[in-house]
Amino acid sequence: MRPARTETAGTRSTLIDGTQITDHRLGVPLDHQVPRDHQAPLDHAAAEGETISLYAREFVAAEAVRQGREHVESLPWLLFLQGGPGGKGSRPAKLGGWMSEAGAAFRILMLDQRGTGLSAPLTRDSLAAKGDPAAQAAHMRHFRADSIVKDAEAFRRALGLRSWSVLGQSFGGFATLSYLSFAPESLDRALITGGLAPLQGHADRVYRATYPKMRARNYEHFARFPQDREILDAVFAHLRAHQVALLDGSALTPARLQLVGMLLGGNTRADSLHYLLQEAFTGPDQTALSDTFLATVGQQLSFAGNPMYAVMHESIYGQPAELTEGRAATGWAAQRVGAEFPEFDAAGASPLLLGEMILREHLLLDPTLHDLVEVADLLAAVEDWEPLYDLTQLRRNRVPTAAALYTDDVYVARELSWETADLVGGISVWETSEFHHDGLGDDGARVFAELLKRT
Repeated sequence: MRPARTETAGTRSTLIDGTQITDHRLGVPLDHQVPRDHQAPLDHAAAEGETISLYAREFVAAEAVRQGREHVESLPWLLFLQGGPGGKGSRPAKLGGWMSEAGAAFRILMLDQRGTGLSAPLTRDSLAAKGDPAAQAAHMRHFRADSIVKDAEAFRRALGLRSWSVLGQSFGGFATLSYLSFAPESLDRALITGGLAPLQGHADRVYRATYPKMRARNYEHFARFPQDREILDAVFAHLRAHQVALLDGSALTPARLQLVGMLLGGNTRADSLHYLLQEAFTGPDQTALSDTFLATVGQQLSFAGNPMYAVMHESIYGQPAELTEGRAATGWAAQRVGAEFPEFDAAGASPLLLGEMILREHLLLDPTLHDLVEVADLLAAVEDWEPLYDLTQLRRNRVPTAAALYTDDVYVARELSWETADLVGGISVWETSEFHHDGLGDDGARVFAELLKRT
C-alpha cells in the first residue's frame, strides 16, 4: 500500500471544559490503487494520480491532560467513524455522552471521512470542477467505505500506531465491517452501533425490510398522537391544492414532505415531529402553512450540508454481481421497491412518511442537488462495484467485536443485522429495544460502556 504524507500535528487548543484538541491533516491518494510520489504536495494532481487532503481532530479528556503528558502518551487510541454516508465527524463543545465515557480510557480520533467536513468535501461546486456528470460519478466512486478504511490505515501509520480500536455508528459501522474485512491486524477491538450492514444481496432487500419497519413506526407514532395524522393529511391536501414553496424558494411536494419521516428514526427526534405538526397551520382560519413550519421542514429536508448522503446513499449497498443476486446496479432501489408498498404512495390521501428512502424527486427539487441528478443516475447504473466486504475473512474474524443491535431500527433492519452477526466470527451482539437507530446519541455513555465490556 502506498505511503501517505502527514502534515505536522497542527494546531493544539483547549475546549472550555479542559478537553485538549489537536488538528491532524494527511495527504492521501484519491485512488489508493494508483501508484504516486508520496512527496507530492497535497493539492498536486500528479500524472500518477490525484491527491486529497484528509482532516481529523484528536480529543484528550481534561482529566487525562491533568495527569500529564506521560499519561496521555500511554493511552490507547480510538478511531470514531461517523454515520452517513457523508456525515462529518462530531464537533462537540465539550465531551459528553459516549465521548466522555471513552475519554476516560482512550485518545479519540474523530475522522472527517473523505468527502465530508474538512476532508476534500464533496459539494456541487467541488464536483463541478471535476468535469461532466460521468467524470463526477467516476470521482465519487472513490468515496465509499473501502477507501475510508484505507484512509484510516494511512492515519494510523502516520501517527506511528501499531493498532487501535474503532467505534462505528450506523454507516460508520458498515465501514467498520470493511475494516474487519481488509485490515483486521490493525484493530484491537471493533465496536458497532446500529451498523451491522447486509453483507450480500441486492439493495432491494434493504428496502423490502425497511419499508415494513417504517410502516410500523408510522402507526406507532400516530397511535400516540392521533391528531398528528389529521394535521399531516391536511398538509398533504394543502400541497395538492396549492403550489407551496419552502423559504429557500424550492417546491414542497407531498413526496418531498414524506422525508420528515426520518425524524421517526430516533426516540427523542420522533417526538419533535409532533411539535412540528402542531405549528403547521397559521392565519385566522388556520388554512395557510406557517413560516415556522416551512422553515423547520426546509432545514429537515435540505441536503445542502451533506449532498453525499442523498447522491451516494444507495451506493453503500453496491457490490459485485456475484454478491448481489446477479444484479450489481442499485437502480434507484428505494423508489422501485416503494411501489410494492402503496401505503407510501405520495399520491394517496393519507401517505405514510419515509425513512432513509431517497427518491429521484428529492434530488430534483433540492436546489443544492438539482445539478447532481444525472450523477446520481450514473451511480445507480454502475455494474462493476468493488467489494466492500471479505466474507471469508469475516467468518474467521478474531478481532474482539461487539455490536449494539436495535430491535426496532427502521434504518438497519434487525433480520438483516442478525444475518450479518451470524456470519462474523466471535462477535458479541447486544440487542435492545430501548433505543431506535440513535442509541449512541440518546445514551451514548451506556451504549459505549456495554460494548466495551463485551470486548
